[in-house]
Amino acid sequence: MILGTLIARNARRHTLRVVLTAIGIATVILAFNLIVTTVQAWYAGIDASVPNRLITRHAASLSIHLPLAYRDRIASIEGVTGVTYANWFGGVYREAKGFFPQFAVDPASFLDLHQELVVADEERESFLGDRRGCVIGRRLAELYGWTVGDVIALKGTLYPGDWEFVVRGIYRGADASADETWMLLRWDYMNERRQQFDPDRAGTVGWYVVRIADPGLAGRVTRTLDTEFANSAAETRTETEQAFQAGFVAMSGAIINALKLLAIVLNGITILVLANTLVMAVRERTREYAVLRALGFRSSHVTALVTGEALLIALLGSVLGIALTIPGIHLYGAVVSTKLGNFFQHMDLSPGTLIVSASITLCIAICASAVPIVRLLRANVAEDLRYVG
Repeated sequence: MILGTLIARNARRHTLRVVLTAIGIATVILAFNLIVTTVQAWYAGIDASVPNRLITRHAASLSIHLPLAYRDRIASIEGVTGVTYANWFGGVYREAKGFFPQFAVDPASFLDLHQELVVADEERESFLGDRRGCVIGRRLAELYGWTVGDVIALKGTLYPGDWEFVVRGIYRGADASADETWMLLRWDYMNERRQQFDPDRAGTVGWYVVRIADPGLAGRVTRTLDTEFANSAAETRTETEQAFQAGFVAMSGAIINALKLLAIVLNGITILVLANTLVMAVRERTREYAVLRALGFRSSHVTALVTGEALLIALLGSVLGIALTIPGIHLYGAVVSTKLGNFFQHMDLSPGTLIVSASITLCIAICASAVPIVRLLRANVAEDLRYVG
């Protein structure tokens, strides 16, 4: 109880310095939480992957398409329970910033294989019955204010021209990990237009999505499928959906590694800021600590005083940092959406992130207190009693 009282009184002796230090720590925690949330959002696609789905694409590049005729041959492979296909559409809404994922799909089979995309029965039937129809995610609809029946005008990039699609349904994710920013349009409608201006790619698909009976069959089905099309004009590369998503993440590995390094640097800054505050505080109280030691306070007591003050300041900074992070993540998400469209689909703050950042800060406080503690314990009590600071 006495040590706790001393720690609290020591912290109040220089209120401004403690407050500024706590604000500095809070700023670091805010930045750390934003970085961690960004990295988690980047990996969201991997976490949402379904283990019994495979992706089959061209062996050379995803930009090279596969013949539609491969569908029946894939479906006949033992262990395969479903096949669908998709193309990246790549249209732009209004301007370059109006980017969101658009896939030309076979409606019935695609929705059947992607059970995480929940569409109302009547909206599903409406989509299947309208060649110009499309289904969009809930978040995408909220972002642009679209409702069922609205017409979405896109400017084609990969498939030039002006395109119009009618919203026939709005899907929601079956769980929090599902991406709700997709636009699904009909492959047959896109293929009709493609036959006119790009006949060489007509009747081809970007990739196949293959459902297997058991995730344990992934290795065997993958080898069988790729062997089936070996030495053909369009050889294939098949991998799990998780590996496919990880391949996209790996393309920006340098950026992710830079963010992780920045998070480490921020923690280093916290150590320096807190250690500097503690060193100044201990130097100012040199005679006081010497008196305590002369009165019989043991080294453990002195250590507890310095460490306790460090933990108290770190705790104040953590609480303030968490208080700033909760509204800050919403503002950050809005800015990212404005600048990058729907590049990050799951910019959501995880409670675990707050716990980790606060825990790291408290551990840092203990490390930062080591410097002044070592100096204090090595000092000569007689000399410190004569210290004039």
